[in-house]
Amino acid sequence: MTRALAAAATLLTALPSLALAGEIFGKVTLNGAAVGDAATVAARCGATDYPAVKTDKTGTYNLVVAETGKCTLTISHQGKSATVDVASYDDAAQADLVLEAKDGQLTARRR
Repeated sequence: MTRALAAAATLLTALPSLALAGEIFGKVTLNGAAVGDAATVAARCGATDYPAVKTDKTGTYNLVVAETGKCTLTISHQGKSATVDVASYDDAAQADLVLEAKDGQLTARRR
């Protein structure tokens, strides 16, 4: 019985650390206007790739990542893509992104 209680206590104290995850969210704009639901945003944090999420009608995206630290976001829009580095924390991090099309290339920067 004591072993079962000890195992249960260990499991319960470990669960919150497993549930910890960072959130990266923001809005994507192009030429001063929201991209609407026409873009996707994916993340790579450390060695882990996170699948792309589609922006909503206001150009907003929301990613949940398990790692903290440097992440690279890949934004795809109209067949082109651009990357930008952001930091992920235990808490949510806002990263509003500005896309610019120049000479047939797409670039991204934080606003």
